[in-house]
Amino acid sequence: MEATERREETIERRAEALERQKAAAERVRTAEETVARLKADLAALGVTLPSLRVDPVSCAGNEPTPLVDLGRCNIDTALRLCEALAGKPPTG
Repeated sequence: MEATERREETIERRAEALERQKAAAERVRTAEETVARLKADLAALGVTLPSLRVDPVSCAGNEPTPLVDLGRCNIDTALRLCEALAGKPPTG
């Protein structure tokens, strides 16, 4: 393989890696925006999930696949969430 071909392959691999990094960053950004929207929408219904966040472990590595961590909440919050999902006005 000639030096020119090796350089071209290296450039191609770097371009592909850059595209994968951009796509990964976009996935993380989308997850963060989704969490913010979910927090706002739930707050409008009187529901706060205190642990709602993007799961940091799912964002690790070269090609992250972010997950939204809904977290834990107390029974009152869970009941408010059930009411909100059922379309009922919050009781608390």
